[in-house]
Amino acid sequence: MPRLSDRTRLIASATRRGQGRRPVNPPVERASTMLSDDPASMQDPTPGPVYGLDGTSAARELRAALADLEGASDVFLVPSGLAAVTVPLLALLRPGDEVVTSDAVYGPTRRFLTRHLAARGIATRFHPADASTAEILALCGERTRVLLIESPSSLTFEIVDVPALTAACRTRGVLTVMDNTWAAGLALRPLAHGVDVSVQAVTKYVAGHSDLLMGAVAVQDCEVSRAVSDTIEDVGWHVSPDDAWLALRGLRTLPLRYNEALKSALQVAEWLQDRPEVERVLFPPLPGSVGHDLWQRDYSGGAALMGVVMKGGDKTAAHALMSALNLFGMGYSWGGFESLITHETPQLAWRRHATALPGQLLRLHIGLEDPSDLIADLELGLAAWSAR
Repeated sequence: MPRLSDRTRLIASATRRGQGRRPVNPPVERASTMLSDDPASMQDPTPGPVYGLDGTSAARELRAALADLEGASDVFLVPSGLAAVTVPLLALLRPGDEVVTSDAVYGPTRRFLTRHLAARGIATRFHPADASTAEILALCGERTRVLLIESPSSLTFEIVDVPALTAACRTRGVLTVMDNTWAAGLALRPLAHGVDVSVQAVTKYVAGHSDLLMGAVAVQDCEVSRAVSDTIEDVGWHVSPDDAWLALRGLRTLPLRYNEALKSALQVAEWLQDRPEVERVLFPPLPGSVGHDLWQRDYSGGAALMGVVMKGGDKTAAHALMSALNLFGMGYSWGGFESLITHETPQLAWRRHATALPGQLLRLHIGLEDPSDLIADLELGLAAWSAR
């Protein structure tokens, strides 16, 4: 049988035969203690988990489905998207090692690098968000153990050449960890491009309904897998069976939601880039935008998340725009069914390499509402912007 499409495979795993009469979805098993029939089998994982931390039916099914999606030998679940980034770093780095990553890396990841790891003797080098492959590799020295890739980058959406970076890192003995939340394990499969560890915030598109926190760590290499598994076991991280069940339900419809949101986002982005109040739209799937050529080469889709650089303005004008909107929620995160807006100019000050933007930076997540309604709502916001 030819390989099925993603949207078919994510559903077919729920309806496979040979398992007797059963529900479509696995049951939610809330358990800490797991009972055995005899003393000899109490520590035998073959029949199932020996303790609740090992994960029950929904978590096992979710791990298997995500592993199939990512092309991984195994996927581990952790309590948040941030934990999905920090676990492999804890697993692979030791005092005296060094990490290289983008200056535009996700804010909480930056905090973990500069606060937690730095206090334990692990250094971080930040490259400019728009650095070339050669410039990134030039920062990798003898102590560099991990290149942490986030592509597209947070807020300004620069894309790096993942295949070129991973090939060069492999020859240097540098491991690569990629935050692939934007592509959701769907539009790009990092492991197929040579990445050692692919992580994503299941919180976002996989769950899809803004009602749970979870992360996933996908690996192929057995030694890396063992290091990640041991770290999770040592720190005692676990996801609840209810959250695993909800994430699994969301995963079944991931391709449909992801692709539909992208169609709407392109309509909104095209409209925004023609507005006189807007300097430019930072959205790799949009022709002419930052990273478009690499996106077109490597990605089969994209998240409905974009940066909007306004022409001038200040915080007061940005807040006026946001307050005038009716359909865009004001809240962090993204990947759910709802559209969201945030003001991101203040976060740019955290970067060590200056990011020169000619105006205020807003971030939009486009949800599953009718794009014509979202555009009409944004017109209200832009009118409020101009009035300021």
